[in-house]
Parts: sequence; C-alpha cells; structure tokens
Amino acid sequence: MKKPNSDKLDKIVANARADYSTRENGYRQRALKLYPWVCGRCMREFDNSNLRELTVHHRDHDHDNNPQDGTNWELLCVYCHDNEHQRYVEQVTTGKEDKGEVATHNPFADLKSMLTKP
Repeated sequence: MKKPNSDKLDKIVANARADYSTRENGYRQRALKLYPWVCGRCMREFDNSNLRELTVHHRDHDHDNNPQDGTNWELLCVYCHDNEHQRYVEQVTTGKEDKGEVATHNPFADLKSMLTKP
C-alpha cells in the first residue's frame, strides 16, 4: 500500500480551510449588516463581546447559495444552529420530517416600523 503524501494532503486541507474562511467571512459580514444581532430561534441578543457565538444559518442547507439580499440566511446562536443541523440530519437519515411544534412568533414582524420611529 502506497503511503499518502502528507505535504499534498496538508496543502489540500489548508486550501479547503482558506476557501471556507473566505466564503464564510463574505456572507457572514453581509448577514451581520442586514439583520439585527439576535438569534432567530431563542431571541438571545448579541453585542461585540459575544458576536462570535452568533452564526449564519443557510435555510436551504446549501452553503454556496448566498444571495446578496440574504434571503437564504438567518442568524442563529451556536446552540440553536447545532440543533437545527441535528434536526436536518435526523430528517435526512430517517426520511421523516419533524412534526414537533412549529414556532409562530416572528420577532422581526414589525421591524420596519420600529426602525422608522423618530
């Protein structure tokens, strides 16, 4: 069995990480400018001191689908983001959709009027 070339593997991993970082920074920065710094599930608020715990979730789970208007994104805290992905993995694995209670609260429903108030 031929031993893998570790230099080549290291380069592939480094390039993959750099590509991911570049892509993530681009849409993350746009999402943070578009949306309030609040988790879309648990409503936890964020500021500069803990902003690293607020992530960008792709609603369709396609990390390459990054429209400029942010329609495929939502901001989630790391815990809600992990939960969302776990639910998705379970759905794909079992073929069954989660029939749990659906959230009806929309924290941003009146956002436009709140932003335009004097």
